[in-house]
Amino acid sequence: MATYKKEKGFAVQTLSSDTAASIVDTGTWASAASLNNVHGEAGGAGSATAALCFGGEPGSLTLNEEYNGSSWTEKGDLNTGRYSLTGFGTTTAAVAAAGKTPGDDYTNFNETWNGSSWSEAAEVNTGRSNMNSSGASTDGIIFGGEVPGSKSAKTEKWNGSAWTEVGDLNTARYYLAGVGAGVSTAVLAATGQTTTSVTNVESYNGSSWTEVADVNTAKYGRIGTGSATSGLIWGGSDPSAGVTNTEHYNGTSWTEVSDLAQSRRSTATQISQSGSTATAGLAAGGLRPSAVATTEEWTVASSLNQINLGQFYFNKTANAFKVTATSVPGGTWASGGALNTGKEGSAGAGTQTAGIVAAGYTGGSYTPTATTEQYNGTSWTEVNDLNTATASGGMAHNSPYTDTVFFGGLPAPSASDQTEVWNGSNWTEVNEMNTGRYGTASFGNSGSSAQAAGGQSGPGSPAALALSEQWNGSSWTEVNDLNSPRRYQPGAGVLTAAIVIGGDTDQPGFPGGRYTARVESWDGTSFTEVGDLNTGGAYRGSAGTQTQAIAFGGGAPSPYVVLNEAWNGTSWTEINDMSQARRAWNSGIGQSATAGMAAGGGGPSAVLTATEEFTGTTANSTITLS
Repeated sequence: MATYKKEKGFAVQTLSSDTAASIVDTGTWASAASLNNVHGEAGGAGSATAALCFGGEPGSLTLNEEYNGSSWTEKGDLNTGRYSLTGFGTTTAAVAAAGKTPGDDYTNFNETWNGSSWSEAAEVNTGRSNMNSSGASTDGIIFGGEVPGSKSAKTEKWNGSAWTEVGDLNTARYYLAGVGAGVSTAVLAATGQTTTSVTNVESYNGSSWTEVADVNTAKYGRIGTGSATSGLIWGGSDPSAGVTNTEHYNGTSWTEVSDLAQSRRSTATQISQSGSTATAGLAAGGLRPSAVATTEEWTVASSLNQINLGQFYFNKTANAFKVTATSVPGGTWASGGALNTGKEGSAGAGTQTAGIVAAGYTGGSYTPTATTEQYNGTSWTEVNDLNTATASGGMAHNSPYTDTVFFGGLPAPSASDQTEVWNGSNWTEVNEMNTGRYGTASFGNSGSSAQAAGGQSGPGSPAALALSEQWNGSSWTEVNDLNSPRRYQPGAGVLTAAIVIGGDTDQPGFPGGRYTARVESWDGTSFTEVGDLNTGGAYRGSAGTQTQAIAFGGGAPSPYVVLNEAWNGTSWTEINDMSQARRAWNSGIGQSATAGMAAGGGGPSAVLTATEEFTGTTANSTITLS
């Protein structure tokens, strides 16, 4: 007789480990034997199982230690104690170049290691610190770094007996990471510090540097391993405390992978550079912010189970059912095409591949503009302007880029009640709002379906509003108010299901602070308070829906932040930050939290043209059975 299981059941694939996109994505960090001494900003050479760690601060300026894959042993000291130096080579033939002496003097000292002792060798041409390197003991390069009073773009090549200056980096910087697999002709220079931390990555071909894809997170003091086509960078800092972030480069783009267990920056430079891929690494010592002795090893799985979206399987090691889906918390930011006109206080709608932004302030004089631009996933094109120049208005945030509505704003001296509908080609003025306002939360799903909640009705007026009204394509109707008056708060969702996020209450005594973390959910009839943000604030951007959203950037109370939080319908989780700090209010675009975008916004020194795209990652999630 046939059983029910045989007739109605289905086979579930059983795996010993989770699926992954590449073998590097299976990688994890694990604790290894600690150094005998603390080493911060040390030099290093070798591989994950045979490494040197030499110099550094505070008390290990001449000390040299060797790792055999299981423990560290003290070896012959450097002749000249220093920190912020760099190194390359192996445990039997290495180079220790430049750095700073205990008196904070920049040096061009150079020493070579023969497996038992260090010897002074030809000096580096330009004394510097916090540079990076790649290569073998007779064929290496150093690049970037800090020189007295400035930063350096200089690259120097070592031939075993002398240094020669070769092609400079495009961007001068220090505290940068190097990835080079023990060669001098195929190297990556990643991240670092100019006046701020940067995401820049450049590739060296043996004669010149070329800019390639940026990393996701701007930090300085990161260290790398692997090759120019399969590299790994980790750790870093901004501005002082270390971080655990780890990213993998596949020759085209960067992906965040498993974090370090201990946050830190400036681990020993160039340990594990001899591997051809990012499958093995060693993080030795570092600063967090004081120097540490801890060591971690990066290893990957012995085999790969390829990830596929929608895959359902049983992980026998974890004893759990898993499903592969798009994950918001695992998402990352990447640069997109720049706006033609930098602006702050603009409003956006559409998707990451078909978006629109309109209005905004174009400069420090807070001059409003009527400009409108459309995005095709790669670049922005100017299209027909609004009829009235304005800024800080709202838009049907979840509408398609060919069918949306813009409302409110602030063409001085008072708040606007204007409403304009966009049909994909032109803006048309239609009936005004009941209450003119700017800084309003906005949401909606078409040019005939939108809502404005809160905001401010004009200079000198009661600062923050709770008033809410809906647009049906021909007129505005007042509906139930927010529970808490506020302004410069983003919204996400459609006319029957949306959220309003944070904002400025303009009340110093407001519970939790003037710049509130409160979030309210709209069910089509009324607002209900739901889970608060982790960090209150105004001028944030948003993308997504009532049950899955992201809120990013901001400008109050801290000016210009990179913060990003994800909403799962119940609570908020801090996830990967933006690269560029900005006031992103209402410039967020994206009907989905897994494919959002920030277009322009206000930066610390000027309005921005820079666009960043947020993309959720394909990840494995455990299914809870009840």
